[in-house]
Amino acid sequence: MMGKTHALSGALAWLAVVPALGQDQWLGEHAIHLSPEQLAAGTVVCAGAALLPDVDHHNGRIANTFGPITQKFCKYVGKISGGHRHATHSILFAVLVGFAMDWLATNFVYGWWAALFVTVGFGLRGIGLDFEGKEPQSALADCALAAFAVWLMHDLDMSFVGFAVTLGCLAHVVGDCLTPRGCPVLWPIPWRIDIPLVPRTDGKVERWVVAPLLILGIAVLAIRSVLGEITTRWLTKS
Repeated sequence: MMGKTHALSGALAWLAVVPALGQDQWLGEHAIHLSPEQLAAGTVVCAGAALLPDVDHHNGRIANTFGPITQKFCKYVGKISGGHRHATHSILFAVLVGFAMDWLATNFVYGWWAALFVTVGFGLRGIGLDFEGKEPQSALADCALAAFAVWLMHDLDMSFVGFAVTLGCLAHVVGDCLTPRGCPVLWPIPWRIDIPLVPRTDGKVERWVVAPLLILGIAVLAIRSVLGEITTRWLTKS
């Protein structure tokens, strides 16, 4: 799957799952009730996190986000993890990164802001907010937009972020499992899961079926969330 598709899948996954997180009868004291601002922030973070497994790809969307810095970083991660679509495309990676982000958000605020800056930058590049074929213009634009997003979110309670990041990574893995190469979901067990519903990355099925369906789903769920918030406020005032 391409970066744009992954970012869209992360946003869709977050908007789809959030209503279930607020069900007190299901989760009791663990239920999460998010403000509209937190919902939007979670969507951005989850979309960015849906690019994180591709940190093993030396020439993917992530590698080109912040120029030579991310290019070299992704190259080394790829070597350490066994190459593209190995260790980073697994449940273990998703859970570990989620825990790491949660720890940063609750214990080391400046480290969290740095991680948020990087994650948002990945998401922006993933959905195509760049200057096609132009560097360093795209990297500089990513830095500016990511910094602005961090400024908007820096005062929010982000205690839910570990879940958002894990969910984004898992959305990526599920997407890649729909292609012929599949993913080692249970890594370090090498067995790959593949359900090749999408014959080719960036092919006609992904461009004209998968991506439009994701966009439609995001629009529907976003409208549902907005209408639900308006209804709640109206009932509260009444």
